[in-house]
Amino acid sequence: MRILIVDDHPITRSALASLLSQSDFTVVGEAGDGESAIELARSLRPQLVLLDLSMPGLSGLEALPRIREAAPECEVVVLTASGTEESLLSAIRGGAAGYLLKSEPPERIVQFLQGVGNGEAALSGEVARRLLEEVREGGTRGVPDEIASSLSAREVEVLLLLDEHLSTEEVAARLYISEHTVRSHVKSLLRKLGVSSRREALEALNQARAA
Repeated sequence: MRILIVDDHPITRSALASLLSQSDFTVVGEAGDGESAIELARSLRPQLVLLDLSMPGLSGLEALPRIREAAPECEVVVLTASGTEESLLSAIRGGAAGYLLKSEPPERIVQFLQGVGNGEAALSGEVARRLLEEVREGGTRGVPDEIASSLSAREVEVLLLLDEHLSTEEVAARLYISEHTVRSHVKSLLRKLGVSSRREALEALNQARAA
């Protein structure tokens, strides 16, 4: 995968570039601020952008949706030193495919990023727990534990958007991902729920809500 690394600390960028170059990644560029990240994403068209949140000038959260606009086919994964519920949800709403903490072991960061290439959401364990708690607090329109626990965070998002009767194209636009990736998530969540159609998945969701 072609990856762009965005972090305002040169040592961190160098360490990440070295780590990822030893795996299945080609580091096509590095940026030290949000504005540069947007321009490089537009010109280099990476498949993946690894984005720090805390940067001088344009922050990672501010740059995220603009990176998605500049390179619609790329996925963006946030990598940050400390995560809060607010920044997590803002990143997910901004189109991030993942939210990782820098405290993760290097090999885990590589595994998470490789998973993004296969359409998976990359979420550190603590972060995934917070996100699922937020989703579950959505009340009757959220996703009950028995279903949410079997799905990835991104699959939960897709299921909730299907529940809003959005088409594949509309889900893709809402999440800033490709239609192909949406179909992959739908196929995966259908398999995990043991159903064969979107209609059956929504029926299972509503039955769980009513239980």
